[in-house]
Amino acid sequence: MNVQANVQANVQANVQANAQANAQTSSQATPHSYLVGLIGAGIGGSLSPAMHEEEGSKLGLHYVYRRIDLEALKLDVAALPDLLMAAERMGFNGLNITYPCKQAVIPLLDELSDDARALGAVNTVLFKDGKRTGHNTDWSGFARAFQRGLPDVSLERVVQLGAGGAGAAVAHAALNMGAKSLTLFDVDATRAASLADELRKRFPAATVRAGSSLAESLAAANGLIHATPTGMAKLPGLPLPVELLHRDLWVADIVYFPIRTALLQAAEALGCRTLSGGGMAVYQAVDAMRIFTGLEPDAERVYTHFQSLLQR
Repeated sequence: MNVQANVQANVQANVQANAQANAQTSSQATPHSYLVGLIGAGIGGSLSPAMHEEEGSKLGLHYVYRRIDLEALKLDVAALPDLLMAAERMGFNGLNITYPCKQAVIPLLDELSDDARALGAVNTVLFKDGKRTGHNTDWSGFARAFQRGLPDVSLERVVQLGAGGAGAAVAHAALNMGAKSLTLFDVDATRAASLADELRKRFPAATVRAGSSLAESLAAANGLIHATPTGMAKLPGLPLPVELLHRDLWVADIVYFPIRTALLQAAEALGCRTLSGGGMAVYQAVDAMRIFTGLEPDAERVYTHFQSLLQR
């Protein structure tokens, strides 16, 4: 199949739905208009388009944000080269990148920010001056959300589920915030071990390891970070046996759709302090918008808008 033609037709149909912005963007974005998008699988429920477009409007911009859903287009990660080329040719200013593409996109880029290079994961791609530059706003988004939602919890002993692209970012954030011990678990034990090795190089003062017994690690832990897709609307359920949770844990989830995942509901029922993925979604969007536009979004305004979207 002709992937570029497929994607171009799909995105053009969406862009034309916004006549005002389309008049400004046509084939190439003008200095006061921005055409950006999100590449990922199963992203039909993403609130990123609404958050970006609303804040773009508040900043006085013609801002169009479109989903490029691999699932809806019946594509897989192998289509990424054609997807990026099609977006560039259509005049996109940049793209957000989500599961399952955050690591696969790296070989397709010209440059990486220091954070993206260190993390080995990209969630934001800027098209500028003929170059594709990868950034990572997941780690900063998680850190800002954590400091807002759980500012006084202990980071002495933290367990994390998930060592993929998002997992690399939030693990970096946890250690950057002062976690003394971080134990990683992943369905791919080799991936967890590899991430632990990389993190030890960046944070030599911390104890970072791939775990062997989730039950033992959680029993001794102060906190749990969940960084896998389990719990998303398309992948419902719990990422671990509920009996492993205990009331002395704080639990942070990066999933925000739904905002109260099965994990958070189970943790709250035990009396645990919890943090949803909503704050991370907001703050990584704010940081991505800054990269796309060079302007400073109002984080509190975006957060308020995000909360209103959840009520719809």
